[in-house]
Amino acid sequence: MNQIKCPKCGEVFKIDEASYAAILSHVRNEEFQKEINAREAAFNNEKQSAVELAVNKKEIEKDKEISDLKAKLTAATTQQELALTKLQNEKDLEIANLKAKIDANKTEFQDKENALKEQYEAELQLKEEQIEFYRDFKAKQSTKMIGESLEQHCLNEFNSLRATGFQSAYFEKDNDAKTGSKGDFIFKDYDENGIEYISIMFEMKNEGDETKTKHKNEDFFKELDKDRREKGCEYAVLVSLLEGDSELYNTGIVDVSYRYKKMYVIRPQFFIPLITILRNAALNSLEYKQQLAIIRNQNIDITNFESKMLDFQEKFGNNYRLASDHFNKAIEEIDKTIDHLNKVKESLLGSERQLRLANDKAQDLSIKKLTKGNPTMQAKFDELEGKE
Repeated sequence: MNQIKCPKCGEVFKIDEASYAAILSHVRNEEFQKEINAREAAFNNEKQSAVELAVNKKEIEKDKEISDLKAKLTAATTQQELALTKLQNEKDLEIANLKAKIDANKTEFQDKENALKEQYEAELQLKEEQIEFYRDFKAKQSTKMIGESLEQHCLNEFNSLRATGFQSAYFEKDNDAKTGSKGDFIFKDYDENGIEYISIMFEMKNEGDETKTKHKNEDFFKELDKDRREKGCEYAVLVSLLEGDSELYNTGIVDVSYRYKKMYVIRPQFFIPLITILRNAALNSLEYKQQLAIIRNQNIDITNFESKMLDFQEKFGNNYRLASDHFNKAIEEIDKTIDHLNKVKESLLGSERQLRLANDKAQDLSIKKLTKGNPTMQAKFDELEGKE
């Protein structure tokens, strides 16, 4: 039994175990719930205070962050404005410089244009003067003299540069008419080793304005190509004043290799430039020609070596066969001689036997044997013995 004392009156009650446990449980549950409620209320108060504090702190931090962002945005805007201002100033300066350059280029272009125009007009005037000169020149001379004067003009042009630009070159009249025709001039040039690396056959053609039958440049291509090949020249060049109104031939150097190999038609003013162009091109290819010549010579040396080797092998084989034949014949003759000597030897041996037998018989011979059966010879020998 358990006792419970009343807190008000002080009376003591006795209760059994079950009742005591029930009362104790009831008291505890009630006190526990009060405690829980009290703590929950305190927790809620603390939570509310913490939330309010956190919200206040967050609002303060947010306000500070917003202030910082506003400050940064203001600074970035200021910096961007400064950069834009600087960029705009630089752009304005660049535009100003470009405008100045354009103006300068315009001035320079205008100056060049004026200079080119003046140069063109001067060249045009020079060509007109040359045309007028040739017209006047042709009008004053016969057809034969016109051609000869064109040749002399080209010769004078070349001789004026021979000492400075063509020290090793050959440029002379073609006087060899063995084949029935000849060109006007032959040009050749040589390298430092004296090896020819370029050759040109020149033909000069002109005619007077009053000539009734007008020739064309094409009329002379076949004969010029024939002269080039017969004289062993690489190029053929027709220096011509024919077809004076032809836009084709008045443009400059005309390549007619579509008709004849390595042939050109030029006006007299392109005489020296064409020689220079062809010579420089030949000089550029000279190194390759020399390398090809070295390779060709090496191949020739190898071919000659192989030919000599084959020739030596053939001759050696022939000599070997002849020597072998002679050797075999000599062996046969030696064999025959040996057979003959063996026969002689056998004969000599037979003779030696016969001589030995003869000697034996001679040693066995005596007077008695000789006179035996011969009374006459026996009487003679007896007579000789008596006298002795």
